[in-house]
Parts: sequence; structure tokens; C-alpha cells
Amino acid sequence: MVSSNLALKNECLQNVVPEVQYNKFSQDKLKWCTVSLVDILNANKRLEAAVFDIDGKNARKIIESSKWESVPLYGEKGLSTAYTCGRFKRIWLETSEFPIYQPSSITDIKPTPGGYLSQITNTDLDALRVHTGQILLTCSGTIGKVSIVSSTINNKIFSHDLIRIDVKNPADIGFIYAFLRSEVGSTILLTNNYGAVIQHIEPEHLINIPIPDPPSLIKSKINDLIMQSFTLRDESNELIDRAMVLLNNELKLPPLYKLDKMHFDNNTDMNNYSIKLSDLSGRLDGSYHVPIIGAIQEHLKKHAAEVTTVGDKRVSKEVILPGRFKRVYVKEGKGRVFFGGKQIHELDPSNKKYLSISKHSTRIKDELEVTENTVLITRSGTVGKVAIAPKHWEHWIASDHIIRIFPVDRSIAGYLFIFLSSDCGYNLVSRFTYGSVVDEIDANHVSHIPFPFLKDKDIQTEINSLALEANELRFKAYQLEREAMQKMDDEVIYAN
Repeated sequence: MVSSNLALKNECLQNVVPEVQYNKFSQDKLKWCTVSLVDILNANKRLEAAVFDIDGKNARKIIESSKWESVPLYGEKGLSTAYTCGRFKRIWLETSEFPIYQPSSITDIKPTPGGYLSQITNTDLDALRVHTGQILLTCSGTIGKVSIVSSTINNKIFSHDLIRIDVKNPADIGFIYAFLRSEVGSTILLTNNYGAVIQHIEPEHLINIPIPDPPSLIKSKINDLIMQSFTLRDESNELIDRAMVLLNNELKLPPLYKLDKMHFDNNTDMNNYSIKLSDLSGRLDGSYHVPIIGAIQEHLKKHAAEVTTVGDKRVSKEVILPGRFKRVYVKEGKGRVFFGGKQIHELDPSNKKYLSISKHSTRIKDELEVTENTVLITRSGTVGKVAIAPKHWEHWIASDHIIRIFPVDRSIAGYLFIFLSSDCGYNLVSRFTYGSVVDEIDANHVSHIPFPFLKDKDIQTEINSLALEANELRFKAYQLEREAMQKMDDEVIYAN
């Protein structure tokens, strides 16, 4: 059943503890700065204010005023070396032993391949692999995203649109990552020496990024916290993988392409299949009736104890798709954290905004607020991305482009997340997609997604426990990174 979220109506919005705030740039009503003649000449004699990013210049002044001397991030006298890979023409396959990951996925806790390359692709595929300890930096498109290569993505093939940073001293890996993740560090990264915003980053740009060089003890504290955080993320991913194996084994799920499907009629020149009038369900779009869906449903009925739906009151209390609304944003610390569908696979969603409590209090309480273990599904654009909300997302606000499933309790939440995250679950979600330009699904569709109860209740409980344990590890990983970021601000960047 689809309805409004009444479960949290007694929650007092004003009593929510705000998240820890970092030091920020001064928030003057009028932003201004002085520009030297040299800066103007370096900017090709341009006089527009937009050419000289004020925040970038202020960020560099903050580094200059730090008590610690700074060194270049990159170069002979710097803390690291860096490189990019050459462009190449890709030859795609539906599946292969060469999955390739896109740069935008480096901040995901558990990245998934963006496609599969043929082995005859004319490039050195091994050169595209990333290795443990490297820092990855997106250099085009959305530039400045940063992550560390841990065991989850070690030896995976990534697109050429990444700068691979090799840190000279392994004890500096987490320290450099924390600096690039900080507000000051990321602002400097996106601007050049005289403050102009950079549209594309090359390794050579990194030589112009000054990074404070505090004593080894301070750097080690920050590094250890960051590396522990990534270790916990890896451990959480291992638990998710174990849960997925248990699910596939219990349901005897082979790779989907091996499932017996309705055969196409070979008497015509195009792929086709027949549907009974009684099975149309009011949908005439072919994608809703693709043969793989029938094969999955028949397989679940054969190997599960019972197949119900996500909307079953034994599974979920509510399935909610918030209505569209005009958003009123406020400054950080003045409202609720707001994030979109692109960020639901990230530990700490990037590009967070802050939604006004006073302007949206009723909607926040009834539709928008996320609680721990809420299962989230993207409903437009890229349909079917699934996440389970960790503890630190409690009281955060997810976009109206995200459908919320409120599990009936903890005993089903983790298992629900694992099933919907599986290949089988993804196909059952995406088959509801409609729209000629922008793909969409709605809460009613999600409520009708088939959902299996396993024959072995102990296995189902174990799957659920593994998923919840993984979610708890992600919360701890977030706490460690926040602690490291606070130390970076207090003891390095703003130390004077």
C-alpha cells in the first residue's frame, strides 16, 4: 500500500542534533579581493571578476597563513607523482572478462562496472588498471572527485579520464586524500594560481597546488584514520558479497542469461515474443514484457517458499515517492542535509545542499526524511539504483527523485536491500520503467515488485544480519573520515 510517512510524525525537528561543522570561509555579504597586475597579465589581460575566483584566492591565502610550510602536491619536490592514460576507441561487449569502471563511480562505496570491453580493444588494458594505495582524481566532466584505491577496486580497469596519483611516502596517502577532500583543498584544486576556474585538470596542474607539510605525527594520525575508514568500507563490501552469494545459492539463481526464456519467433527479421491479453497489465510497451522477467518470476516461484510483493505489510510499512516541490536552500548548518539520486551510493554524499526546515517542516516530516535502514531506489534518469541508509543519514533529506521503502522492522530491512540490489532485483525494478525521454518509475510500481521469502529462514536471517552489519561498518567508516577531516582543518589548514 502506498501512503504518507506517518511513522516519524512525533519526531521533533528542532531537537535533531546538527552534524559537526568544519571551519569555513568567511561569509561576507559582498565578496571581494584585490588582483595584481601580474594576475591580470597571466589571465590574458581579462578584467572580468568571474575570471578571478575569490574563494580560490582566499583558499591559497589560508594555506599561506598556516603555521606549517607548504610543499607542492606533485613533482620532483612534491609529495607525489601522477599520470593519466591515453584515449582509445572502445569495443563494447554485453559481458566479458574486462569490466571497465567510469570515473564518476570512484566515490561510490561499492562501484559497479559501466560496461565490458572486448579483449581486441586497441589499448593496453593492464595500463588502465588501478592499484592499492593510489589516489584517483577525476580530471574532466565533474572534476575534483577523489578517492583511494583500496581492495574493493584494486586491479580494476578504469577509464582514461582519471589522474592516478602515486604517493611517494605511503604514510601520506590518507593525509593527501583528506586535504583534497577538504573545502580549502578542493577549492585550490579547481582553480589555478591566479584564481581562474579550471575546466580540465592535467597532472601538471598539481604542481601548483600547495599542501601544508606538518610534522609526521600529525600526518600519521590523519592518514591512519582515513586508511581505517577505507578498510571498514572494504569489510562492508565483503559482507555484502557474502550475503549476495547466500541469496543466489538459496534461490539457485544462475547468471540471468542462462535462465530459460521464451524463444523468439525466428520467422521474422526482428526479435519478438507473444504476450497473452490477460498478462498485459495495462502496459503495451515491449520493455515491460521482456522474456527475462517471466523467467525470473517462474524461477522464484519454484525455489522460494513464497513470492509476495515489496508492498506486503510483512515486508514494508510504507513506500513513498514525495511530490515535486520548489526547494528553499539555506547555508550549511542552517537546515537539513539534502542529497540526490546520483549520490546514494556514496558514503558521504558529495555536493550536499541544505534544505530550509522552516519552509519545508511538514513535507520533511511526512515525505522527505530518511531514517536508518530505509531502502532507497532512484526513480528517474538512472532508474533502479538501490541503497540502504546508514545511521549517519538519519534525519537527512533525500531528493524527491528517490523512492523510500520503510521496512517493517530490522528483521527484513537488510534482506530487502540485498534482494533489490541483486541482478534479479534490478531487472524486476527496471521492467516498470516508462517514459519516452526521461525514464521513470513510481511508488506504486515499487510496491508491486515481486519479493521472495526463502525456504530456509536461517539463511534469510543470516543475509539480513550481514547487510545490517555492513551498514554499521559504513557508519563507523564515516565517523573515522569525519574525525580525520576535522583534524585536517584544526591541526593543519587553519593551524596558526
